[in-house]
Amino acid sequence: MKNLEEYSLFDDVSKVVDHAASHMDIHPGLLDQIKQCNSVYKFNFPLRNGDGTYQVIEGFRVQHSHHKLPVKGGIRFSSFVNEEEVKGLAALMTYKCALVNIPYGGAKGGVTIDPTKYNTDQLERITRRYTSELIKKKFIGPAIDVPAPDYGTGSREMAWIVDTFEAFNPEVINAKGCVTGKPLSQHGIEGRTEATGMGVFIGIREAVSVKEDMDALGLNVGLAGKKIIVQGLGNVGYYSAKFLQEAGAKIIGIAEYNGGIWNEDGIDVDDIKRHQVANKGFKGYGKGTFIEDSMSLLLYPCDILIPAALENQITLKNAAKVQAKIIGEAANGPVTQDADKILLEKGIMIIPDMYLNAGGVTVSYFEWLKNLSRVSFGKLEKRYDMKKYDLLLESIEKATGDTFSEEQKDIIVRGASERDLVNSGLEETMVTAYHHMNGVRKEKNIKDLRTAGFIVALERIAISYMDLGIFP
Repeated sequence: MKNLEEYSLFDDVSKVVDHAASHMDIHPGLLDQIKQCNSVYKFNFPLRNGDGTYQVIEGFRVQHSHHKLPVKGGIRFSSFVNEEEVKGLAALMTYKCALVNIPYGGAKGGVTIDPTKYNTDQLERITRRYTSELIKKKFIGPAIDVPAPDYGTGSREMAWIVDTFEAFNPEVINAKGCVTGKPLSQHGIEGRTEATGMGVFIGIREAVSVKEDMDALGLNVGLAGKKIIVQGLGNVGYYSAKFLQEAGAKIIGIAEYNGGIWNEDGIDVDDIKRHQVANKGFKGYGKGTFIEDSMSLLLYPCDILIPAALENQITLKNAAKVQAKIIGEAANGPVTQDADKILLEKGIMIIPDMYLNAGGVTVSYFEWLKNLSRVSFGKLEKRYDMKKYDLLLESIEKATGDTFSEEQKDIIVRGASERDLVNSGLEETMVTAYHHMNGVRKEKNIKDLRTAGFIVALERIAISYMDLGIFP
């Protein structure tokens, strides 16, 4: 097996694409075009430290596919960022957007730093300089390339990016659309913070709703009582666990880089999150057993394992010891292709990352549309709908002699807020995509959802190129 230094996420993704293409009739030249990265930008810039010393910072932005514009993909700050990782993540974004039918090409960016070792001032200067480097080469813009948060970044960094872009482009009326995942004060959107975790929840909920598939795994239909282990209690892991717990599942284990927590009777997600924030980890939490080697939690028995941290977590080294019946890939690339084969042979269902964590890009798409239209969702029609429904209820009461309670009136009459519409759009996207993907899996009689998802994505991307007349 390749060691970590030699491991290439991009090669892994390309292998899956080749496997999916073997189930299709696709022009070999077209397949080569789809697989390759259209643009790779690697650059370096200096950071002056407070003591007068300098450090050279390495940055990347990869645009994988221009079959649709703009391209879309997050920016991560991590000491593990390298060109092969960013290329692989950009490729995954292309196939992810195609699978859930979001009209973007795929992209990804990164800066090779450990953000925990820098203060706020340094991080702001790194983010703004990174943005200015993208601006120089036209690798950012609402019609060109639209970044978003990823591992190690958040709404704060997105606010710095949009402010920098606007300073360089004061005449661009849609400048706010140059990046998504912004704070609400900077024209972000309601529901974006929890979007990826909400998408993970909806995707797993749909997977366990199919009786035929659950019978094959020896599981009951539905989330109630399902035992779940989550790796990573950052934004994605926290909201995934929270929504799953609220739906009746039991979170029995949570793994973090500095230790894990285990309690077969269940862990209160909000309670452990408060402890984690206050203590920078799970040590000292009295309602579970602290696990020093958190990676070992991935091998504990459970119904559903959710890797929600980094890629390359389940490998040839530990795959045979995984005891989960379902793996929900909330992170990008947490299961290597060598491990994937072992897990499938063990009869484990894998809900692939290209589908399961698409909630973030879906709601980012809604935010981008909001920025281009320059009006909040629901703002124009909400009061009109409320008056219309109020008049309808009055007419029903007069005609029937019955009366609605104030609580009933509030539920029926209340117009949809921006968050309501965002969540509705997210649910429609995730539900439709899952059952389409699962339907292709059964239609082509293939084992895994990942291959089926790539087939759906490749079909849509191929059609885009063929409609342009580039390929027959």
